[in-house]
Amino acid sequence: MWLRSVVFTAFMFAWTLLFAILFVCVSWLLPLPRRFGLAAWYAGVMLGALRAICGLEHRVIGAENLPAEPHVALWKHSSAWETFAQFLIGPPKVIVLKRELMYIPFFGWGLWQIRSIAVDRGAGASAVSQVVSQGTARLREGLSTLIFPEGTRVAAGETRRYGVSGALLASRAGCAVVPVAHDAGYFWPRRGLLKKPGVITVVIGPPIAAAGRDPREINDEAQAWIESTIAQLRAEATR
Repeated sequence: MWLRSVVFTAFMFAWTLLFAILFVCVSWLLPLPRRFGLAAWYAGVMLGALRAICGLEHRVIGAENLPAEPHVALWKHSSAWETFAQFLIGPPKVIVLKRELMYIPFFGWGLWQIRSIAVDRGAGASAVSQVVSQGTARLREGLSTLIFPEGTRVAAGETRRYGVSGALLASRAGCAVVPVAHDAGYFWPRRGLLKKPGVITVVIGPPIAAAGRDPREINDEAQAWIESTIAQLRAEATR
């Protein structure tokens, strides 16, 4: 497992660098849907290599819960895995991420090409305003928005209070919040090299109506569903 994990990690960095260079060179010539198509291809190759090298694959439950309209997706963030997988699960989504990532040569430029929303996480209320203003613009363009509400990766089995920006965006824009739970952190921990073989389960929850609601209520509802779903997944896995 350790050797396989090292081989996959070397592939991951090499493939990401190669793809980022190629993507930046050609993406400006392509319409936005084609750019997202290339990003999905990148993610498909990555997860295919993960399955072949480490024996780690995934399944999706609840895909029928995805709305046809643009929405705000709140994903659990416990691994690097979901940053790749989200390109293959559901419609194209712009990601809310920390501004520093946009400064990484080629990689960050590629994120800019797919309309990612970069915020200064240390800016407090200003960062929330950036998410709401830019997210509203993306939703009007027909693009869903993905937010990791915990703000950073947390260890498997742990959580922290969800940030308000995603719920506030959905409340102001009048769109649904879609909670997404998964147990990737138990197979690909947020820190450490080892990737364990198995099947990651992704569960897409029923849309949460957000228009005009208190963002704190939306957050509490989304967090309760996500964390309880993950706990149920782990209970079933250990029987």
